[in-house]
Amino acid sequence: MVECTQGGYNLAMEPSIGAHDESALQPSVPASATPRRSTSYAHDKAKILTRLRRLEGQVRGVQRMVEQDQYCVDVLTQLSAIVAAARGAGLLVLEDHIRGCVLPPDPNRPDDASRQDVIDELTDAIARFTRAAG
Repeated sequence: MVECTQGGYNLAMEPSIGAHDESALQPSVPASATPRRSTSYAHDKAKILTRLRRLEGQVRGVQRMVEQDQYCVDVLTQLSAIVAAARGAGLLVLEDHIRGCVLPPDPNRPDDASRQDVIDELTDAIARFTRAAG
């Protein structure tokens, strides 16, 4: 199991599941007892929620368009905008995840410009790839 913590990833090995061991498929700890994972997007939470609310409104708008039998190309244009907006919100969460969990800040090097350069290059590459793949 991989968990995002304040200091980066915490890797824990889980037992392998045998072919006939159905008890291994059941969680050993109830979900309510599972410790809460930290979120690296806390400082962008308001921005993410704003984007998600805007997406929600766009989806409702497209639903109305379909109910009103609007022209297919117009519906597709709006769906394309929704996909792009969802990708943008996801990239923001992903960038925060990279900054907080994958490459967490080093308290001994608070102004580490090389870390910032690596994060910027990685997030730019992911953004380019997801635009090309969409």
